[in-house]
Amino acid sequence: MFDGELYASPRPAFPHARAAGVLLAKLGGFFDFGDGPGGWLIFIEPELHFANDVLVPDVAGWKRERLPSVPRDAYLALAPDWICEVLSPATEHIDRSEKLRIYARERVSHAWLVDPLRQTLEVLALEAGTLRPVAEHHGIANVRAAPFDAVELELGALWT
Repeated sequence: MFDGELYASPRPAFPHARAAGVLLAKLGGFFDFGDGPGGWLIFIEPELHFANDVLVPDVAGWKRERLPSVPRDAYLALAPDWICEVLSPATEHIDRSEKLRIYARERVSHAWLVDPLRQTLEVLALEAGTLRPVAEHHGIANVRAAPFDAVELELGALWT
């Protein structure tokens, strides 16, 4: 829902679901529930309420200093520190335009746009009120991407 207007989108295809699931497993293992630096709570498809906007990013994370425990409610009004949108042909325009604009307005510090069909990871950071591109990674490379650059992420795992 953007500015009070409801938008519906189809369920994602398997490449989309695979990329989101692998991201949760990889990042969660290092930063949330496993061995690694820790310090984050990471969720698949959390519902976010901001004024007249309701958004559901594919994956989102909060630093534990801002969200120390798992909330009991069905939604959060606290903006995440990081979001990831897994792009699909049906939703790419909204993910890149309306949703990024709202995330920036709500001061989400980091955003990733993952495209499983093009096999790309775009890394964005909040700068002067806008989420701006800072890096783009392709193919099966091992990469470090903020805010999770303490560990390498194997991009190939997102596509296979």
